[in-house]
Amino acid sequence: MTDPRQVVRLVEQATAAYGRVDVLVNNAGVGSRLAFFKTAPEEVAHILEVNLLAAMLATRAVLPGMLERRQGAIISVASVAGHIAVDPIYSATKFGLRGFCLALRRELLHSDISVSLVSPGFIATQLTAGRRGQMPGPEIVARAIAQLALRPRREVVIPLRYRLAIWAEHALPWLSDRALAPRR
Repeated sequence: MTDPRQVVRLVEQATAAYGRVDVLVNNAGVGSRLAFFKTAPEEVAHILEVNLLAAMLATRAVLPGMLERRQGAIISVASVAGHIAVDPIYSATKFGLRGFCLALRRELLHSDISVSLVSPGFIATQLTAGRRGQMPGPEIVARAIAQLALRPRREVVIPLRYRLAIWAEHALPWLSDRALAPRR
C-alpha cells in the first residue's frame, strides 16, 4: 500500500473486476512498541508510510473515478490517538490522517463523495496484544464502517466512552499530561 504504482494497479484491477470502486476503506495501520529515541529511522518511515501515505495514495487513486461518477464514499480508520497524543510516531500519523480526511472532506463538500473517519480506542487486535483490560473486538469497527458507507458522518469515535477522554484532552490538557505521562 505504500508503493504508488502498486496502489494504482490494485485500483485498476478492482475496477476491471467490479466496474468501479464505490467505497474505499483506508484501514492499514502499524505501530511500534519502542520509545521514540530507540526507533530506527527506517521504522519511523515505515510507520508513516503505512499509516498515512498509504491512505493518501489509495484515496488519490480512487478519487478520479468517484468524481467522474459523482458518487462514492471514502472511510478512513484513524484512532483516538489522533485526538490524544499517546505515542509520538503513531499519534503523529493518526493526527495526520485526521487532518488529511477533514481537509479532503471540505474540499469535496459540494460533490456527492463522502469522507468519513472512524476513530477507535483500544480494540482487541494484534496491535493491542499484551494490553490488560477488556476491549471490544474488531467487529465494532466493521459495523461503524458499514454504517458510514450507508449514512456518512464526519467522524465516529468508538467505543463511546472515549468521547469523554477526548473532551478532557481538549478542555483539561494539563490533566491529560499528568495522566498519560510515563511513571518515573
